Amino acid sequence: MKDLHNHIDITSILHPIGITATATYPDIDLADANSAELVIDIGLDGALGAGAYWEFHLYDSADGVTYAAVEDADMLGVEDITAGLILTVNSTDEDNTIYNYGYVGGKRYLELIVTEAGTALTGVMGIMIIKSDLLDSPAL
Repeated sequence: MKDLHNHIDITSILHPIGITATATYPDIDLADANSAELVIDIGLDGALGAGAYWEFHLYDSADGVTYAAVEDADMLGVEDITAGLILTVNSTDEDNTIYNYGYVGGKRYLELIVTEAGTALTGVMGIMIIKSDLLDSPAL
């Protein structure tokens, strides 16, 4: 078995919690890593449906100040990105699911905006970034 433990860094962007409003998670720092995977873990939300959904927009930045929407070429595992929209969860068939997307855009910072639309949603979600190909790996 190969060693993964000493070659990744996992950072929680949002510890699992009930989300009831739009939220912005800025300054997700990818320093010292050559690859990154965004993981979105969405729990049960019975209110999802027509007119009640979550949207996830991802932006990147070289300086942590000026952000631009990611595009198809920046991401793995998603396509047809418009205005940074990487995921829409609008059905109970789409909750209780872990979504993961690779970032290959090459910028140091990411910003994730989670938008609630429609009726008050109450689902639990957690978000993390997994960084790999670390520039400063521990000595083995």
